[in-house]
Amino acid sequence: MQKRELGKSGLQVSAIGLGCMGLSYGYGPATSIEEAIALIRRAFEHGVTFFDTAEAYGPYKNEELLGEALAPFRDEVVIATKFGFNFDANGGQSGMNSRPEQIRAVADQALKRLKTDVIDLFYQHRVDPNVPIEDVAGTVKALITEGKVRHFGLSEAGAQTIRRAHAVQPVTALQSEYSLWWREPEQEILPVLQELGIGFVPFSPLGKGFLTGAINETTTFDSKDFRNIVPRFSQEARKANQALVDLLAEIAKRKQATSAQIALAWLLAQKPWIVPIPGTTKLHRLEENIRAAEVELTANDLASIESALTTIKVEGDRYPAHLQARVNR
Repeated sequence: MQKRELGKSGLQVSAIGLGCMGLSYGYGPATSIEEAIALIRRAFEHGVTFFDTAEAYGPYKNEELLGEALAPFRDEVVIATKFGFNFDANGGQSGMNSRPEQIRAVADQALKRLKTDVIDLFYQHRVDPNVPIEDVAGTVKALITEGKVRHFGLSEAGAQTIRRAHAVQPVTALQSEYSLWWREPEQEILPVLQELGIGFVPFSPLGKGFLTGAINETTTFDSKDFRNIVPRFSQEARKANQALVDLLAEIAKRKQATSAQIALAWLLAQKPWIVPIPGTTKLHRLEENIRAAEVELTANDLASIESALTTIKVEGDRYPAHLQARVNR
């Protein structure tokens, strides 16, 4: 697989990474450890060198899984993880926490769980309104100096926060949602990243599965699947948003590809420093996603997609109200 550089950081990763959250958390029952390890190692065999996790996924279980799966070829991959939350006794999130002492504690714990002596990319998972971003960036800068971390990242941060953080410690990558059905980053975020030389790592590049065409208005989700509380996945919204899925299917047929591959190829075509991290629990979906890097969309293809999208209005918020406040600070 081709490599891409995240901004001007010098950090080279595979053009498509693997988001590992869903193997342990968020989309129903966790995948068995054996199956998850097999999938992660299969991704590496296919050229994926960029793996994304977080202490919050489980919590902790996903980091432990990734550490075990990647141990045989640790020096050949880039591991990204995140800090920024407190957890209660039951493992639920109990508020944000990016205080310097917390960041340091999470780094030390993550190193052990990941079975490594350095974190390649350490993101603040969400901007903490109670801690100045300069303190966060300064703490990660110190961890970089100490050799515990290589690169600093932010997730779902707003433009001014990115600028303030970058002035203290250069930001290697911003991770935020971006896809054909969530294009808000194009308005303000992408120009700032371009200006500052920061890479962009879109999560949910397949619209949490919707853009694959495998979900429709009659689909039911497991009781532990967080899409049950996402407004964009209400039955009414799914019915309204089917037009976007139909458009993708039409283009995919023309290009002899799948809808998922078109959605990922579209992201790759936007900027050379964009690296999507689709997640999956299925080997055949993993291989399908990886092959998206081979799909070339011409200028005419991109123009026709853009033209068609102007006639489609995506319905439903991407987060329930109580979580929306955490993004784009």
